[in-house]
Amino acid sequence: MSPKTDPLPDCEAPRRRFLQTSLLTGVGAAVLPALAGARVLAPSSPSAPDVSPFELDEITIADLQTGMNSGKFTARSLAETYLARIESLDKQGPAVNSVIEVNRDALSIADSLDQERKQKGARGPMHGISVLIKDNIDTADGMMTTAGSLALLRSRPVGDSFVVQQLRTAGAVILGKTNLSEWANIRSSHSTSGWSGRGGLTRNPYALDRNPCGSSSGSGAAVASNFCAVAVGTETDGSVVCPASANGLVGIKPTLGLVSRSGIIPIAHSQDTAGPMARTLRDAAILLGTLAGVDPRDAATAESQGKAQTDYTRFLDPNGLRGARIGVARKYFGFHDGVDVLMNSLLEEMKRQGAEIIDPADLPSHGKFDDTELTVLLYELKADLNSYLEGLGPAAPVHSLQEIIEFNDRNRDKEMPWFAQDIFLKAQAKGPLTSKEYLDALDANHRLSRKEGIDAVMDKFNLDAIVAPTAGPAWLTDLVNGDHAAGGSSNAAAVAGYPDITVPAGFISGLPVGISFFGRDWSEPTLLKIAYGFEQATKVRKPPRFLPSVAV
Repeated sequence: MSPKTDPLPDCEAPRRRFLQTSLLTGVGAAVLPALAGARVLAPSSPSAPDVSPFELDEITIADLQTGMNSGKFTARSLAETYLARIESLDKQGPAVNSVIEVNRDALSIADSLDQERKQKGARGPMHGISVLIKDNIDTADGMMTTAGSLALLRSRPVGDSFVVQQLRTAGAVILGKTNLSEWANIRSSHSTSGWSGRGGLTRNPYALDRNPCGSSSGSGAAVASNFCAVAVGTETDGSVVCPASANGLVGIKPTLGLVSRSGIIPIAHSQDTAGPMARTLRDAAILLGTLAGVDPRDAATAESQGKAQTDYTRFLDPNGLRGARIGVARKYFGFHDGVDVLMNSLLEEMKRQGAEIIDPADLPSHGKFDDTELTVLLYELKADLNSYLEGLGPAAPVHSLQEIIEFNDRNRDKEMPWFAQDIFLKAQAKGPLTSKEYLDALDANHRLSRKEGIDAVMDKFNLDAIVAPTAGPAWLTDLVNGDHAAGGSSNAAAVAGYPDITVPAGFISGLPVGISFFGRDWSEPTLLKIAYGFEQATKVRKPPRFLPSVAV
């Protein structure tokens, strides 16, 4: 869900509070004032740990392929190098704690892909590339799929998710699974993003006392830390774009139906999607083309027929801002003075690059669908999670949301030492998806976010994209009080099921922040063109230094 700022419970910590008043908060939707609470002051002059130089630091997929083609690298050598770095910096050293489980078959898979490359050549751009995936994505191998919950320990699905099928077909090496905000941040309205009962707390590699956002916390921190080439996250509202922003990454939340949800532990079928997280837009585009495809197990993907692309890199234009009409969603500003100053300077840069900036260009329905979003998420969480658990068969550790609630109560010391499960309880109390309350809320969501929201403002101003700050700089992790993010812009695209791309925008006090470009459904080609033009004009990403804190 998202941070406790908007109404989306699966992605970021702040989004967790996205429904601050009702229970949830999404990093993308509403703006949530930062919560006062136990604030630990950072040291005035933090020093970076002694981290050895890394030969794969900030390396791109294209560079890796060139190296494998020349014999400098092999899929095995890359996997071994990344696994050694994970052991050194994720489990020891700075202890980022982003990887929840390593794939014991990774090296043997890499060996077979190396042999295939010698005999037949590479399958494509992902052949031999090391990837990490979020621990709510099914794999039919030795790894578990738990959503970070102890209730699903030893749960090993009988089949791969469609996303994993696509990765395997493309020749990717799945190194392991990443930690996440437990149950994708949908369990409690007072959760801490990046914490799960199984995986513990993931830290932000830019400042280890700061939060990586969520719920794709581990995926974001791992890619930023160069523990893999690229990673896969999932989003219901902000769970890809917020951790991408907080960790200085590109994140793509696709149009609903572009990437299959089958085999992914769900929150809500009307908003859930997987998406790429990468250090560059080109790498994210390569991964997006790999993940996209029609899946008979997910009816929503039928809509992507004729619209999905196998190669999204062809839309990357370094002059992509030239002539673009971009509307500024001003109502998503105002939650952080530094963010506003940075964003305003970037709007001026976009003008210099030839974009036409329409300011303001706010959604007419801004702020009007927070309550209905929560209602829909509660109904769909119960129905969709029960359906997923039933599909695991009789050997599954738990078989329903009610059984998860009971498990958490029995294991309160391990599962609920910091926050409880009020959202789960509210979801369990909901009726079936035929309920009038649900159907009315879903209709309101789609109408207000689409026809009277994104589509309306884009029609009014003849826009190619809408721009807004993705989120603020990472907040201090506070397990006692939970997330306290300040704002974000993910909710409109999340509720509409429309695409949203975040790109590194700069730094505030040494902490990265992102800028989001979103628009109509199936507009990924246009958004990629614009976002790439921005990325190439600014090039602000810097790798993390694993500082213990940042100066105040």
